[in-house]
Amino acid sequence: MAHAAPAPGVGSPYGPLAGRPDGPLRIGRPKAGKRPGTLRMPDVFDARMHTMARFGVPIVLGLIYGYWAAANRRAGGPITGWNLLFGFVTSFVFIVLCIAVALWAPKLQRELHSAVKSAFAGAAFGFLYSQTGASVLRSMALGALVGAAIFVVFFYRYYTREDAEGNRIR
Repeated sequence: MAHAAPAPGVGSPYGPLAGRPDGPLRIGRPKAGKRPGTLRMPDVFDARMHTMARFGVPIVLGLIYGYWAAANRRAGGPITGWNLLFGFVTSFVFIVLCIAVALWAPKLQRELHSAVKSAFAGAAFGFLYSQTGASVLRSMALGALVGAAIFVVFFYRYYTREDAEGNRIR
């Protein structure tokens, strides 16, 4: 069976690719200044797609969050105008805060970066849980637990992928 010849710039991420920022994958001794065993995956999306995702993901998450909060608040009852208003206001606030955290948190040190993102996630979870009719103390406790767990995960991620000045090492 005949196969097409490989075109320049097309191939697997493990083979030589034309136009890669770090050149083709080399077997053996690395060049000076390069760490052995590092391989950069090609970026398949352009800058426009990254910008759309940076704002599109919080919008979709906000709409889901607002619907979830409104559903928790009505507790299976009928959908009313006030319930719709509550859902859309909750969505709007979530979207604005999520975009603010996404734009502002990466400029902080890794400890504060982790704390800001985990505080947002813990507060969001606590608010959702409070809409079920649970007590405020229980909502705060569960929000704090979720925030603490997320802090540990984010801190580990940023600690293992950044140096002390906040520069990415992987």
